[in-house]
Amino acid sequence: MADLTLDKNRTVVLAADFHTEGMGSNPMVQERQTFQRAQEVLAAARSAGTLVAYIVVNFRPGFPEISDRNRTFSQRKASGQTPPADPVSLIHPSVLPREGEPVIVKRRVNAFYGTDLAMILGAHNIDTLVLMGHATSGVILSTVRFGADADYRLVVVEDGCADPDPEVHDFLMQRIFPRQAAIASAAEVVAALAGE
Repeated sequence: MADLTLDKNRTVVLAADFHTEGMGSNPMVQERQTFQRAQEVLAAARSAGTLVAYIVVNFRPGFPEISDRNRTFSQRKASGQTPPADPVSLIHPSVLPREGEPVIVKRRVNAFYGTDLAMILGAHNIDTLVLMGHATSGVILSTVRFGADADYRLVVVEDGCADPDPEVHDFLMQRIFPRQAAIASAAEVVAALAGE
């Protein structure tokens, strides 16, 4: 996209669901090199002094947050697995947060629902969200829709996202997201954060 500008002091780069398991081993993630694109954007944000925050899915022991009616997460509850005590351990080693970068734990698909994300953004006077993560049809779609309704300016890093279904990814990026967000490449976001 042309002419992407970002106010470094009012922008957050959100790295959403860059989990080691699940999408971390998905062939589409490997093919699209989303971890590498995320590294580039994260480095640019840190260099610019822009807020970086992480979104992860995690639960309490016994999964008390999950209803049997929840089609997305009820299988996780039934699995008998124990959720990790440290949510940072879920994040892929190539894109780990640095000290002081908030890690927001969500218990649903949307990064805002039931979390303190809006409080953190308000505390930092953030009005622009740069989103990247896995999956395009999951956290990215849900967060774009909510963020737009909450009047945030949205930028989706196209090559910083992946979905198990590449056709769904393309459809969302080309037909749905542009109604509410700017679509940009990692290189374009890096340039905007550098003020180029």
